[in-house]
Amino acid sequence: MITEAQILTALQNVHDPEIPTLSVVELGLIAEVQVRDNAAHVKMTPTFAGCPAVEVMRRAMEDELLSLGLGEARVTVTYDPPWNSNRITEEGRRKLKEFGFAPPAPYTGELNLIQIMDARCPFCNSHDTALESAFGPTLCRSIHYCNQCRQSFEQFKAL
Repeated sequence: MITEAQILTALQNVHDPEIPTLSVVELGLIAEVQVRDNAAHVKMTPTFAGCPAVEVMRRAMEDELLSLGLGEARVTVTYDPPWNSNRITEEGRRKLKEFGFAPPAPYTGELNLIQIMDARCPFCNSHDTALESAFGPTLCRSIHYCNQCRQSFEQFKAL
């Protein structure tokens, strides 16, 4: 029988198409795993309701689970519990930085402009950065510029 640990290990092979270095597990999208007989049901919580990659990731997760030899694999989208950036694993935070994204600060239950403005450069670790846009290519990211190494970078918002 397939275990929950085996399911999570298999889902490490499914990556966010917008950040291909990060798995759905490392991003903290897995809300629940149920295994019964030869079937698995996984609940996935996207980073935000309008995430354009949800259906791509959902199908990739089902395909990965079926490759384990399960008779049935179902992935459903849920917003309960809601995703927040504290769900990103330490490995996920490390990979975000390696990929050139500033990992988010801890989420405290509120988001304000001061939190978004405070970003450490993922390339040189400088705090001498400037917010270029609070709105990046997706709602969960902002765009910054480092005055030290002169690199633009994105930051995952603490939300």
